[in-house]
Amino acid sequence: MTDDALTSRANVVLHLDNGAEMQFSGRPFAGGSWFDDETGELTRQKLYTTESGEHVYSIVTGKGQQRSRRAYRVSLHGEACTINDGRTEMTLDLEMLMLAVRALSGLEKDDAPTLDMVEETLRAANC
Repeated sequence: MTDDALTSRANVVLHLDNGAEMQFSGRPFAGGSWFDDETGELTRQKLYTTESGEHVYSIVTGKGQQRSRRAYRVSLHGEACTINDGRTEMTLDLEMLMLAVRALSGLEKDDAPTLDMVEETLRAANC
């Protein structure tokens, strides 16, 4: 990707399996893909940052002709985080979100990144 592609914003439309279209003006921030030899699935993920300071995380998984397309829009406001999958939206207190992440990943409080580190990373993505 060129420097212009990483810094210029474009209108993006993601077509999701839940029937929704997630539209935003933004730019790619990060991404990656990997192939699982055991399942034969290819997974591609992209992280976008939007003009309004939100983040959109897109995950596409495929195996043969089968595809799974999901995306999540994440926005921070004060001590809360709103997550939207194109159909459903929920707002969580950041401390509760970090507790859920630690529980789901099996990390102890001292092992997980601090809330300050996560916020710093998300703010850096908005530059």
